[in-house]
Amino acid sequence: MQTGLSVFIAFAAGLLSFFSPCVVPLIPSWLIFLGGGLKPVAGNTAEQRRRLPDRKRCFLQTLCFVSGFSVLFIILGVLLSSAFMMLRGLSRWINAGAGVLVILLGLNTIFDFLSFLNYEKRFHAKGPPRGLVSSFLAGAAFGAGWTPCVGPVLSAILLLASRDGKPALAALYLLCYSLGLGLPFIAAAAFMDRFLRITETLKTRLALIRVIAGILLIIIGIMILTGRFSALNIFLQKLQYSYIDWAEGRGGIAEFLSRWLQLLLSL
Repeated sequence: MQTGLSVFIAFAAGLLSFFSPCVVPLIPSWLIFLGGGLKPVAGNTAEQRRRLPDRKRCFLQTLCFVSGFSVLFIILGVLLSSAFMMLRGLSRWINAGAGVLVILLGLNTIFDFLSFLNYEKRFHAKGPPRGLVSSFLAGAAFGAGWTPCVGPVLSAILLLASRDGKPALAALYLLCYSLGLGLPFIAAAAFMDRFLRITETLKTRLALIRVIAGILLIIIGIMILTGRFSALNIFLQKLQYSYIDWAEGRGGIAEFLSRWLQLLLSL
């Protein structure tokens, strides 16, 4: 019965990865890169003459870009879960080690005291991707090389997803993580102007987002270490059922969210 909780945590972790201090400021550059460079916009005013990437191309390329790192993350989750499946006799020690490691990653996310984790191998290209396959490969390279940005949170989700040794569940969790990380990318490509304005506001809150991500990792680590995930899940399920009862018949967004909660609780 922990699946719904873990799915929610994985998705939230993906969102926090996107809004990390070293991802959000670079989104405009990625959109320009995926859009094939800058395209002049006709007009008389300076605002109208600003240069923007091709929107349609940027959106399609971004979809492939997100698919690239999503496939990579899911494969990593399945491989790690398969390895843990062969070590089920050591599950107690695996949970202890995973919990301590996730707590350490959470503390480092806040205080940044493990300098070796800041090593990164970024993807560098001579020019914009020429096709959808190139964008897919660029996404995979992003997922593999942007270690300081997505590495700590991704590692925690990988450990959370893999510790039970169930590859199918691990794939589900990493899919949800990828959705949390990828949907804002897609939204940014679809609503480019609006997103660029929002980005300027977010830059003043990146430090807070970093602390929130660290606290989330620490909580996950403690839950894994102490085996209290079930208790937390029961508490959150009670809140979810209370919300479902409240939202019944209200229509609109409230009922829409209620349907999704019911789906998660059935997993």
